[in-house]
Amino acid sequence: WIPIRSLAERHRPRILAHLLALPPQDRYLRFGYAASDAQIARYADLIDFTHDEVFGVFNRRLELIAQAHLAGLPNASEAEFGVSVLPKARGRGYGARLFDHAVLHARNRGIDTLLIHALTQNTPMLRIARTAGASVDSDGGEALARLRLPPDNLRSHLDAFLESSAAEVDYRLKSQGKRMNDVLDSIVEIKQQIADNTTRKSDD
Repeated sequence: WIPIRSLAERHRPRILAHLLALPPQDRYLRFGYAASDAQIARYADLIDFTHDEVFGVFNRRLELIAQAHLAGLPNASEAEFGVSVLPKARGRGYGARLFDHAVLHARNRGIDTLLIHALTQNTPMLRIARTAGASVDSDGGEALARLRLPPDNLRSHLDAFLESSAAEVDYRLKSQGKRMNDVLDSIVEIKQQIADNTTRKSDD
C-alpha cells in the first residue's frame, strides 16, 4: 500500500518545488517540451483545484516525491492524467499507483474516458496505460492513450474514502515524526554549541 494524499491550494508551493526538482529529461517527458523554470511556475499557478484533482506521495521528510494531476477537460466526461516521480523515488511503483488512484477518482466524478498525452519515448507512462487496457495512437513523436472507465459504484466510493482516510493518518504521523526529529536536531545543536563554548572558555 502506498499512501496517496489529495493536494489542495495550500500545497501549491510544494507542487512547484517538486516539479522544479525534475531534471531536464524528466521535464521533457512530463510536459512534452523542455520546460523552463518560468514555464513550470506558470503551470503550477494555473492548476485549478476547483475542477482538477492533484495527488501526491510524501516521504518521511514530507517531501513531495511523486505527484499526479487529473485535469478536467471541456468535455465533462473526459479528464487528462499526468504524473511525475523524482529520480530518487523511481522503481517503487509510484507512477502506476498514482494512475490507479486517479482512475478511481475519475470514475467517482462521472468521467468515462481518461486521456494521457505522452511522447512515444515515454515508455514507462505508455506501458502503464497499455497495462490498464488503454488504446494508444501514435503520430510522429507523440502518443495519445484513451482509457474507457467503468461507471462508479458503492465499492469505488468506499475505496476512495478508505484510501484518503488512511493517507491522511499517514501524513499526520509523518508530520509528528518530522516535528520530533526537528526538536531532537535542535537539542543536539544546542548541546554542541554549549560544548563548543565550554571548550573555548577552557582554552582561554
